[in-house]
Amino acid sequence: MSSKEKTVVKSNPLNGFLKYLKENPIVDMVMVVVIIMCFTVDNFFSMSNFNNLAGNTAVRFLVALGVSGCLITKGTDLSAGRQVGLAACVTGILVQRANATGKVLPNLPEMNMFVVLAIVLVIGALIGIVNGLVIAKLNVPPFIATLGTQTIIYGTAMIMTDAQPIGYFQQAYKDFVSGAFFRSKEPGGFDGITYLMIIAILAGIFFWFLYNKTTHGKYMYAIGGNENAAEVSGVNTTRSKILIYMTAGIMYALAGYLLAGKAGGANSGLGTGYELEAIAGCTIGGVSTTGGIGTVGGILVGVLVFELLKIVLQFLGVNPYYNYIAQGLVIVVAVALDIRKYVKKK
Repeated sequence: MSSKEKTVVKSNPLNGFLKYLKENPIVDMVMVVVIIMCFTVDNFFSMSNFNNLAGNTAVRFLVALGVSGCLITKGTDLSAGRQVGLAACVTGILVQRANATGKVLPNLPEMNMFVVLAIVLVIGALIGIVNGLVIAKLNVPPFIATLGTQTIIYGTAMIMTDAQPIGYFQQAYKDFVSGAFFRSKEPGGFDGITYLMIIAILAGIFFWFLYNKTTHGKYMYAIGGNENAAEVSGVNTTRSKILIYMTAGIMYALAGYLLAGKAGGANSGLGTGYELEAIAGCTIGGVSTTGGIGTVGGILVGVLVFELLKIVLQFLGVNPYYNYIAQGLVIVVAVALDIRKYVKKK
């Protein structure tokens, strides 16, 4: 075989896909179960189920993208879910109608929803910068730093909302979040290409470019591979970490902004547990907890598989409380398999 033929075989996408399946047994198992469910359970392979899967995956994919940078640099962000909740609450307060019953800020006029989005993104960026500074400048372990931030953010959201739900959103905002192209007019038909899906796709493209085509992305993987070596090579690890956590904060804020409209209301508990789902999705998708490894495509697959797992359990009639046990087991197994692969490589 010529060297040219060898190159073709090596770069064959099918080979890459088969290798991915071989290295991710959890993905294999869930996909086998999903295929069986499609042929044995009524309404599992339905348009309404697809619409539900697409909507849930879109929001959680945004959160997972934010968490991924933290994981690639051997960090984590336990404040992700609470940041989503805070962003949803801020959004809810600012997009309430002028005549809303029990309006949180009664003297506040109706605000343009895109102005509100800008405000929410700035708040998310600031929180991310604080996380990054505490981790990079004060050398506080990411687990502890973001655990503390998580509690502070939750308390802030509780104070802002007085632990009460927020509703009565402007119609323009609700129409934007629930909008779609090519939506079927038939009941239970195709939900169309929703704005949520489009935003998630654009975010995925942006992160693919960021991770693969920019200096920042190269620095991020270098830090995850060996931080000391990266510093010796001239990488400003402090600046890179701050940018990573700032970007993560922006993604959580965007997810919270969209989630409030998708849920039709906001409260301080919205987004609870999203950080664990994001970490699980990233890990299942091949983002290594040992640092330096991870792709945007893998993250999407991981989030999708995790959402499919929840839908499968729902269709099987499993008690919702057991879902948490199943999800926790998946997280532990995914991390254990990831560490085993790392030990083998060493």
